[in-house]
Amino acid sequence: MHDLVSTPVLSLRPVALAAPGRGTDLHVRVSAPATGGELPVIVFSHGFGESMDGYAPLVDFWTAHGFAVVQPTHLDSRTLGLAPDDPSHPGTWRTRIEDLTRVVDQLDVVEAAVPGLAGRLDRTRIAAAGHSWGAQTVSTLLGARVLDADGGPGEDLSDPRISAGVLLAVPGTGGADLTPFAAEHFPFMNPGFARMTTPALVVAGDRDQSALSVRGPEWFTDAYSLSPGPKSLLTLFGAEHSLGGISGYAATETTDESPERVALVQRLTWAFLRSALHPGDTAFSAARAELAQSTDPLGRIESK
Repeated sequence: MHDLVSTPVLSLRPVALAAPGRGTDLHVRVSAPATGGELPVIVFSHGFGESMDGYAPLVDFWTAHGFAVVQPTHLDSRTLGLAPDDPSHPGTWRTRIEDLTRVVDQLDVVEAAVPGLAGRLDRTRIAAAGHSWGAQTVSTLLGARVLDADGGPGEDLSDPRISAGVLLAVPGTGGADLTPFAAEHFPFMNPGFARMTTPALVVAGDRDQSALSVRGPEWFTDAYSLSPGPKSLLTLFGAEHSLGGISGYAATETTDESPERVALVQRLTWAFLRSALHPGDTAFSAARAELAQSTDPLGRIESK
C-alpha cells in the first residue's frame, strides 16, 4: 500500500447537466487523472449543506490513484441558498438520488465537457460513495429502501450500473431509533437495508454520536449489520462524524481532526473500490492485512 504512485490530476467545475423538472441544472465537478484510459468512475454524494467543492482529501487521493470522480451539488447545498420554505425541500432526499442516476445517464456529456477526457471512462466499472446524508442517498442505489410508516419497503431505486459502494458515516434505522425532532422533520430517515445487495464498504466512527438518533455510535453500523453480504465494515477508533476530516483539508465542522485517520480512510476506500471493481485485484486484502498487523491500529475491519 505504501508504493502507490500518484499521478497529476485535472479538475473542471462546473459542468452543467440537463435536469428537467429539477428547477435548475445539475452542476457537477469532474476530476480525473491527467493520463491513462479505462478509468473507473466514482459518483460522490456530499453531506447536508456541502457541495461539489467538498471532500478534497478523498477526491484528490482517489483521482491521483486512477479513478475519475464526479461530484454533483445537491439542492440542499448552502452554495445554492434555497429559502427554507422552498417547495423543493421535502423532496430533496429523492432529488439527491435522481442527481446521482443523472450523472451516470450523462457520462457522455461529462466526458465531452472535460478537455482530454473523451474516451477514457470505463462505463462497466462505476461505484458510488457518499458521506452522512450522501451515504444514505448512495445506499438506495445499492438496494436500500425507504420504509413507509408501517415498515413496508418503499420503491426500489437501485441502479444496476453501480457495481460497488462506500458508505461513510451512513445514518442507521429510523422509527424509535430517531429523536422526536428527526422523526418529525426527516421521515425519509427510515431506511431498510435488507435488500441492499450491492457490495459495499461501510465506514463508521466509534465516537460518532448523532443528534438525530437516541442510540449510540453503533447506529452508524446498521447498514453493515442489517444488509446481506458481501459487505465490509471499517470501524475507526476515536472517530466522530467527520472521520478525522474527510470533508475538507481545513473544514470547520471537523471535531476529530486526524490526518492519520484520514489517510487510513483514503487508502482503504481506494483499495476496496479497486478490488470490488477489478475482480482478482488484491489491493483490499493487502490493505486489510496491513491494518491487522499494525501494533497501534487506527481501526478494525470485519467482513461478511
